[in-house]
Amino acid sequence: MTTCKDNYFTTFSDYPAMLGYHESQSQNSQWRRRRVKDLRIEPLDKDAPLYSDLTMFAPGVTSEAVQDTAHNLGLAMKMDGSYYPVRDTAYKSLLGRARINGTALPKLKRDVLANVLNACLKLYGEEALLLIRDEKVSAVHSGGATDYAVLPVDKLLMVLHDNLDSRFPGNEFKGGYCDHSLVSAAWLMPDQKEDLLGTYSKLLAAQGKAHLAAKLTPGIRFMTSDTGMASAKVSALLEGGEFPILIGECVAVDHRKGHTVEDFEKTLDQLFAQFGSLVAKLEKLLEIDLDYPVNAMTRVCQKLGLPKKAALEAIAMFETACSGPATAHDVYFAMQEIPFILKTQGTPESKLLSVQESMARALTLRWSDYDLAKGVNW
Repeated sequence: MTTCKDNYFTTFSDYPAMLGYHESQSQNSQWRRRRVKDLRIEPLDKDAPLYSDLTMFAPGVTSEAVQDTAHNLGLAMKMDGSYYPVRDTAYKSLLGRARINGTALPKLKRDVLANVLNACLKLYGEEALLLIRDEKVSAVHSGGATDYAVLPVDKLLMVLHDNLDSRFPGNEFKGGYCDHSLVSAAWLMPDQKEDLLGTYSKLLAAQGKAHLAAKLTPGIRFMTSDTGMASAKVSALLEGGEFPILIGECVAVDHRKGHTVEDFEKTLDQLFAQFGSLVAKLEKLLEIDLDYPVNAMTRVCQKLGLPKKAALEAIAMFETACSGPATAHDVYFAMQEIPFILKTQGTPESKLLSVQESMARALTLRWSDYDLAKGVNW
């Protein structure tokens, strides 16, 4: 699949390959500041004049990028006398610069939408920070001194890798993922299993779950995006089940307010220092007995806004396997079927990661509020 396409994604099985990819991407990406009022949008659907005139586009823009945009967002942006296709990842930030929103906008014909955007963009004189990557405008961030802060992915990866090598010798790169809206990677720390999971493993064994304890390995997950408003963040996780299990809220640095890669490095200290306390939250779940675990699971899934169809399927599986009282820990691990179900259905990686983050909030809930005899309507 060509990198210019909006649905492009790739995976990495080793760290050097992922780092090399993002170093090349950083070198070839362009960040440009322009006044919002000077941005001009044109339609780029199959009926638009631009669609059949490649000479109007900036050097390096291919017919494949034009055709892909016509199939997706259907807009182009004029900059310095030439046009660039606009990637779907730029749509939300483009609306932000025009200070408009609404569900009706995507339904407009592309020429009408372009006119609406132009009428609004010309009202504002502040700067926008544009990312041009893989032949397209990929983001239109706010460009003030205290607004969007560029945190290059390759620099974040190097800082994270160096810190992991220093703190967790023997760490293993589990895998990486990248598309135009998201970058993620995971590392495992098998040599620190006893230090980080020793007490937890003993508690599991005491409840007859030694087989589960034997499978689990501590790790971390890294996520970032420079086309959306997502933060550069790192979460603690456990690997060994059907799907990695997040064990707490992430630590994060927003792409805002002049934040730098050095700020990201400071957050790593915070996460590594908290790893033990995050595992302790899982240990606490082992002590919470539930009288109505199926009802509790249903209410918690509803509270967290998890995808209903996949959640109900996981709840049904748990109900079949659960023959009596259970702990909040049992329910939390049963909930891990939800992202696995979604993955088998071809759900995008960004959605899976979002669901996992939502599920991790269950570690901080007061489970007695959800352990009720009364049935749940969902």
